[in-house]
Amino acid sequence: MSLPLNMSPSTDDKYRAARYNMVEQQVRPWSLGDQQVLELIGTLRREEFVPDGLQDMAFMDIQLPLLGDDGEVAIANGHCMLPPRVEARVLQDLKLQPHENVLEIGTGSGYMAALMSRLAKQVTSLEIEPALVELARANLHRAQIKNVDVVLEDGSNAQAIGGSYDVIVLSGSVYEVPPALLDKLKEGGRLIAFVGSEPMMRTTVYTRTQGKLTISQPWDTVVARLKGFAEAPRFKF
Repeated sequence: MSLPLNMSPSTDDKYRAARYNMVEQQVRPWSLGDQQVLELIGTLRREEFVPDGLQDMAFMDIQLPLLGDDGEVAIANGHCMLPPRVEARVLQDLKLQPHENVLEIGTGSGYMAALMSRLAKQVTSLEIEPALVELARANLHRAQIKNVDVVLEDGSNAQAIGGSYDVIVLSGSVYEVPPALLDKLKEGGRLIAFVGSEPMMRTTVYTRTQGKLTISQPWDTVVARLKGFAEAPRFKF
């Protein structure tokens, strides 16, 4: 598959070495063996999806804040990019196909949607924060990506989501995945989410096969919460 990447052919690209090191030192060692994913992560300009002034931090193994001056507050509110190795591992585990339609909940900067757009037919990305909707749309427009629709919507409200999808991606953590969201999966569809609470969240893949859901939990991580989703019930004494 030929990937139309937003990459300059210039040999003096100041971020080329940083992207290469990100792939070789962070992404590849984290059980990443899909060459197509590795090439995509290494060529799509991640630095163009971060706020102004943070380009040099785009390749760090951190959750990168997207809004405001206080990074801890931004991450607590879910206004952040996931670490590159996490995004790459999700992309590999999804096994996206060129005919598939994807629903993403939690657009952030638009970077994950941009990655998925290179491998799938269409991506619809829902974002609850208006400032991030504007940021993502601007980033995707600059990258000349035309098969991503960014929609201002609370993705936790499954009733507001029309249609069904081959793939659903929750780009942030939840205590549990609402059954109504799982109902949006087509036959053969996959939903991937980070399920649980700190200090340990399980990356959980739901697959619909012959009308039934199978579940696998291939790896663990800790990432910021998605807004709007229900938390664990509190015990009352």
